Amino acid sequence: MTADTVGPEGGRETDGPCAYVVDDIQLNREMMAGLLGSAGIAAESFASARQFLDAFDPDRPGCILLDIRMPGMSGLDLQAELNKRGVVVPVVMITAHADVPIAIQAMREGAYEFIEKPVDNAHLLDVVRRAFETCAERLREQAERVSVKARYDILSARELQVLEAMVDGRLNKQIAFDLGISQRTVEVHRANVMEKMQARSLAELVRMTIRLGEGGERSA
Repeated sequence: MTADTVGPEGGRETDGPCAYVVDDIQLNREMMAGLLGSAGIAAESFASARQFLDAFDPDRPGCILLDIRMPGMSGLDLQAELNKRGVVVPVVMITAHADVPIAIQAMREGAYEFIEKPVDNAHLLDVVRRAFETCAERLREQAERVSVKARYDILSARELQVLEAMVDGRLNKQIAFDLGISQRTVEVHRANVMEKMQARSLAELVRMTIRLGEGGERSA
């Protein structure tokens, strides 16, 4: 099977958010892609999950309109693969009424929304636009975590110890006692931590470490 890749004007779009339609039924793909294109929304459609994975750019904002029941790799299988890869692009499950329990399970696994067939056009467009906004925010947060992690990784072993103590709210004299160093040395390490992490305040430093923890990137 071959991919159908179209933008609002019928050609492939490479900039801006994109709605990826993944459905093994050609008529469904054409209807959804046509609706999206008529609303000025770039859309690319694929006849299989594998085909989609071969072309997908996880750094491009957008959303994935995914049919649950497909031969080979199902919608749930594709969602699991995307989760394994850490993809933050929202997944919208397209489901028949009988598959609603499965769609609800998919949402527990991180799907953004599910839409029942027959698809209501206005509802679909609303969900896609909201998913685009959510995706943009997720990608911003992801980029920020990557940036914070890069700064975190240049801290020395002692600076990491001091950072942990700082975010735990410990005073300089407590940190000095715990680490067996002078308060003056603690002050130097604190200043280095703030400079390397590009944190303007302790509160901002705490937020950075929380963000690293949310992304599973902070060292123990």
